[in-house]
Amino acid sequence: MTTNSKNDLLTDDHITPIDFESIDGFPESHSWPQFDESLNKIQTRDLKDSLIPVIDLVSPNAKTLISQACETWGVFQVVNHGVPFELVKKVESESRRLFALTTHEKCKVLRSVDGATGYGSPKLSPFFDKRMWHEGFTIMGSCVDDAKVLWPHEYQRFW
Repeated sequence: MTTNSKNDLLTDDHITPIDFESIDGFPESHSWPQFDESLNKIQTRDLKDSLIPVIDLVSPNAKTLISQACETWGVFQVVNHGVPFELVKKVESESRRLFALTTHEKCKVLRSVDGATGYGSPKLSPFFDKRMWHEGFTIMGSCVDDAKVLWPHEYQRFW
């Protein structure tokens, strides 16, 4: 489905990520056109020796650095954010556990067409003719309800 209007709603086809376990070839639905090589060479030359920006949130110019990182890279890492290391490790562990589930299991908490949270492809997917090589899980607030579905006998750790 090609979406021509930003007001069009997502369809299930645009929410459900590719089932990486079941494909045995390169699906045309995910085949993106090649970029103009001259543009790609410029960007690669400028960034090839760089590392993803690491931004110290206690720095007085953190806001400017974040803006620059978003414009240049589209990604950055933050330090001195105040989140306890043990909590970060727990989140990483639970993320690995979630994405290790089969696609069938993850789809039990598939984001609804008009929803903002749950498993699925990015909400910007319908604005492109091709589908994303991506799967994600969006959480706003508590994830206990989704955890009950995925791990009915061990969801208490999410309280």
